[in-house]
Amino acid sequence: MRRDLTEEIFRVADSQSFEKTALETFRLQAAECPVYREYLQLLGTDVGSISDILSVPFMPVSFFRDHNVFTGEGAPERIFTSSGTAGMRRSSHAVRSLALYNESLERTFRLFYGDPAGYAIMGLLPSYLEREGSSLIYMVNRLMTLSGNSYGGFFLDEHEALLKAIDRARLARLRVMLIGVTFALLDMAESHPADLSDAIIMETGGMKGRRREMIRDEVHEIIREAFGVTTVHSEYGMTELLSQAYSAGGGLFRTPPWMKVLIRDSHDPMSHSVAAGASGGISVIDLANIWSCSFIATADLGRMHGEGLFEVQGRFDEADLRGCNLLVS
Repeated sequence: MRRDLTEEIFRVADSQSFEKTALETFRLQAAECPVYREYLQLLGTDVGSISDILSVPFMPVSFFRDHNVFTGEGAPERIFTSSGTAGMRRSSHAVRSLALYNESLERTFRLFYGDPAGYAIMGLLPSYLEREGSSLIYMVNRLMTLSGNSYGGFFLDEHEALLKAIDRARLARLRVMLIGVTFALLDMAESHPADLSDAIIMETGGMKGRRREMIRDEVHEIIREAFGVTTVHSEYGMTELLSQAYSAGGGLFRTPPWMKVLIRDSHDPMSHSVAAGASGGISVIDLANIWSCSFIATADLGRMHGEGLFEVQGRFDEADLRGCNLLVS
């Protein structure tokens, strides 16, 4: 069953096959993920009565900070850890199969951007490079490997070196994809504005305490003006998920077929919707999380749009998060 279920993840092609695989994954994790099983028991969930994904209880993402969320037996191949400011407890995600993560990453990239071999991947990710265990660094490094060329690379704050690397990639007729944490892209926009109109600039979110928090439209406007791009791409991912959603502009994200975003009622965390216009907390079903937990209630706020698109509008404040945690206190 486990082998077949793992193989089914990337065969999902429509809402019916997604629902079927998601419910099978739910039953597996309800039985074999100790943390999720205990959470369901505390909620009084009758696992056998769950017949659709809107009825599945979603586990608070904070559990990855306080517990070892792992399904089945065996040892993890890698442990990813989240970023955070000084004094914060970091989330950790024990990844049983890097091959599964790699497949999710590569399939998603090809779905949205095509063959990685056509790109020079540049990473402007200083806060992540300065620590160990970052899933984002692993992701970008993996994309560099898949590109099959050495024109890309990681950069801290060497903006001039980055621009020279971009020029070399252009001469090699490669399209540049610059993946940067938000504060680092803004730093570069101020110190080294340049014509990068032929590049894809992708921001991954996060000021990491380096700058004041800004709304997305303000950030994207600064980046567009500094680098001459018409749109700014974005990535929605986190340590606790093995799949990513991407936006090609306007802050509207689309998921791969094996990942689904639902909106939960801010006043009733057990109530979810996928209807266009629904707003509230973002919950995610990530079937690639089969060996941890696929049903995650994040700390993000969002809104659904038509055709499965969603936007991220902010985060719950501490009072909201404490209220959610009362479910398992």
